Amino acid sequence: MTPVRLLVLGALRRRGRAHGYQIRADLESWGAHEWSTATSGSVYHALKSMAGQGLLAATSEADASVAGGPPRIEYELTDQGEREYLSLLRRALADREPRLDVLCAAVGLIEDLPREQAVQVLRTRAEAMRDWRAAITAHLPADAELDAWGPVGEVISLWLATADTGAQWTQRLIHRLENGAFSMADEPGSPTHRPAQPAR
Repeated sequence: MTPVRLLVLGALRRRGRAHGYQIRADLESWGAHEWSTATSGSVYHALKSMAGQGLLAATSEADASVAGGPPRIEYELTDQGEREYLSLLRRALADREPRLDVLCAAVGLIEDLPREQAVQVLRTRAEAMRDWRAAITAHLPADAELDAWGPVGEVISLWLATADTGAQWTQRLIHRLENGAFSMADEPGSPTHRPAQPAR
């Protein structure tokens, strides 16, 4: 999974209907062009591609653009696009080792999920990280001294540190959500409030 698809769907869903320039501007205002591959060209390519896949509905504005060019194409999510977006969001949050830019995109859009659903997928991630750590240590001798293993020992140390810090960060986010952090999608007054979609 790349972050562009997730980011574009999320930005478009929050606007309801928009053209490529507006989506690109939103992503730039989030700083996404700094930490992801969401460049101008990738945003327009994603919009066109997802429209071709039935995830977006595209309509041309009646008038020429303000800049004097041809009418802009506006996009909005279809029902299929809504399902795809929420599925991508849940998968990115549950994955124990997504690309960092994918995880950043998912966390930035986490308010689009109902609170309990967000907690549930993060618990899945935390459990997967614990299982990964256990799988690493299961193959190590009880008296293993990683410092004596040279570069291989450093690789194993990196895996263990990644598993530990990832699990700790995930548990911290779960704790924050359980204590009411953020305005989640199932809560009245949330800017992203929508009827809950069943997990798929």
